[in-house]
Amino acid sequence: MKTTLKAVGFAVGLLVGGTAYAAEQTVTLEVSGMTCASCPYIVKQTLAAVEGVTAVEVSFAEKSAVVTYDDSKTEVAALTAATGDMGFPSAVKE
Repeated sequence: MKTTLKAVGFAVGLLVGGTAYAAEQTVTLEVSGMTCASCPYIVKQTLAAVEGVTAVEVSFAEKSAVVTYDDSKTEVAALTAATGDMGFPSAVKE
């Protein structure tokens, strides 16, 4: 009986322990094409509209955007696609 309970407990532990949890991620994107004062606003609104994005800071001077997002709802490819679709190609800043 004890062996059976241990086996059941172990199996439950594996199921619970193997569950992937979402994590908040932050990425800095290099954003090209920003040429005027309204461009950062457009980039910020575009990124903020992507499902899972929780915060966006855009720098016109550095031509970059720092984006915080839930990795269970979106990924970097969706962020770069969104800015690219609006005419502001972006890539992860190295």
